[in-house]
Amino acid sequence: MAILVTGGCGYIGSHTAAVLTEAGREVVIVDSLVNSKALVVNRIEALTGRRPAFYKADVRNEQALAEVFETHPIEGVIHFAGLKAVGESVAQPLAYYSANIEGAAALLRVMQRQGVRRLVFSSSATVYGDTDIIPYTEDLPLQPMNPYGRTKAAVEWMLTDLYHSQPGWSISILRYFNPVGAHPSGLIGEDPAGIPNNLMPYITQVAVGRRPELGVFGGDYPTPDGSCVRDYIHVMDLAEGHLAALGLIEGSHGLFVHNLGSGRGVSVLEMVKAFSEATGQAVPYSIKPRRAGDLPAYWADASKALRDMNWRTHRSLADICRDAYEFQRQNPKGYVETT
Repeated sequence: MAILVTGGCGYIGSHTAAVLTEAGREVVIVDSLVNSKALVVNRIEALTGRRPAFYKADVRNEQALAEVFETHPIEGVIHFAGLKAVGESVAQPLAYYSANIEGAAALLRVMQRQGVRRLVFSSSATVYGDTDIIPYTEDLPLQPMNPYGRTKAAVEWMLTDLYHSQPGWSISILRYFNPVGAHPSGLIGEDPAGIPNNLMPYITQVAVGRRPELGVFGGDYPTPDGSCVRDYIHVMDLAEGHLAALGLIEGSHGLFVHNLGSGRGVSVLEMVKAFSEATGQAVPYSIKPRRAGDLPAYWADASKALRDMNWRTHRSLADICRDAYEFQRQNPKGYVETT
């Protein structure tokens, strides 16, 4: 039996596909390659000794998806495929509503027709929006502040309605905080298109000389050093969280919601310092004006994941920095087709 990983050539999807393969699972990847590269499949094979089946397809293409289900004995799905940049979602809301909501609906229709009822959904802490209650717990109301967050919340509501209409489904909703780092081999990691929207790939690109300096947006927040505080989680810990969630839904029917985070807040400037200490690479930076929509601080309460799935983070801030840098050092221009 196989696990379908949509968006499996992307950052989190590729690490999860590697973890699943190393755990002995058969993996089938569907990815449109809009924001990823097919050569990632080669890297997963190099890491694990086994090559996942790969199909280039958009999850909105129900015929293409159905053919994958008819070719492979799919027993469960981990759904990553979608668009994920907050700023881009504000500029292009229709693209986000189409890719993220229509894509999820198409996938669920195909799963329903094929009789597959196990799903792990890649959600986000952005669904919580602006709240003064820290750390974030799973019972907080959903009040997303941007189109990206609203698409994630909409899919969560869709899954909730589906489960209550057909209780035979077993669904895990995972709300990530800030994924960072890379596989320790340096073979797979985060390779954003264009200028990075996230902190760590920007830091690593500065470290290898692709960019002159890091811009720190805001130095006057009500935090210990004035920079924003976030909950950073190593992508390998996050990938292992998906394996744990898969085990949970395979063992019981239900609708499960879990935060995946470290449970610790780390400031931007603290991360810059940790990176320099872990790698020996200086990261020049300058303080820029605050960025609209940024919250001063938030982090996860991930105790529910520990209780329900026996999952917690194991990798340190130094591990995050070393692994992220190793990927960037080996791939200074990101994934290139000649590799």
